[in-house]
Amino acid sequence: MMNSFERQQAAFASSMAGAASKLSGGTKRALAPPSPSPSVGSTTSAAGGGNTPRKDRGDTPGASNSSNSFAPPRPTAYSQPAATGTGDSAMSQMAYAIQWLRTKAEPVAYTDVLGYLSGIHWAQATQERFVEQMRKHPQIQWIPDPKLSEQTWETGTYVHRPAIPNVRTKTQLLAYLQKKTDASGVSVKELKDGWPDCEKAIGELEDEHKILVVRAKKDGAAKNVWLDDPSLFHPVDPELKVLWAKVEVPSVEHIVAKLVSAQQKPTSEDPRLKLLNQPKAEKKKKRAQRRTGKSTNTHMEHLLKDYSHMKR
Repeated sequence: MMNSFERQQAAFASSMAGAASKLSGGTKRALAPPSPSPSVGSTTSAAGGGNTPRKDRGDTPGASNSSNSFAPPRPTAYSQPAATGTGDSAMSQMAYAIQWLRTKAEPVAYTDVLGYLSGIHWAQATQERFVEQMRKHPQIQWIPDPKLSEQTWETGTYVHRPAIPNVRTKTQLLAYLQKKTDASGVSVKELKDGWPDCEKAIGELEDEHKILVVRAKKDGAAKNVWLDDPSLFHPVDPELKVLWAKVEVPSVEHIVAKLVSAQQKPTSEDPRLKLLNQPKAEKKKKRAQRRTGKSTNTHMEHLLKDYSHMKR
């Protein structure tokens, strides 16, 4: 026995089947099964315009699809290599040219210098300007061609001009020190400008007692050199050096007291202290002379007149 609700459902189903058969021309067709309810994902896609993710469009899950146009992938950014050239500025090129000329003992032509700098293909005006700057540089010496009466920018050779010229051997160093007319030493830094590997020669001359060397306390590098005489050197017994170091030297105050008691003038006495200890003489103040002002009011000229010459 069917209840009332089941009977209503059966009547509704039969009426729907009759309406379908009439529409189809009397041919009975089976009803299609009901379609499944749409999922949340399909509803979202339909609401957004039906743009579902596709691999052929390059879409990725989670990416926003604000437009239907295809966006090409961005190119990958690679790190650029560090600049390894010699530089393009004139100062950089000149510095490299001087550094290269230091290594050349013989004069070279300008083409050799430009070849080292990769400047053979420069414009002629640029080459002329660079050669002109080389001839004016204080560390570069231009040697004109003796075979030509007129020199151009392409003639002559170039050589490095060091701070101390013509000193590249031990014999030349000793000769340079002997020609000095003062007691100043020679800077090793300036000596290395024209003789980069002079450290070994300086050490050998020092061992032979031909030069005196002042070295840095930190690393023992040579800083200045002076001329020495090997005939003045006398070896000292190491035991005597130890005994000499053990001798106690009296303090400065004790030495000064002994000299003063012997009526001797100590060398440590500063003569300027006597001047400071002397009483200062009173200076007489000079009376300032009254200066006459420029009269602007004629009725006050008698007041501004100077009567100092009438004093008794």
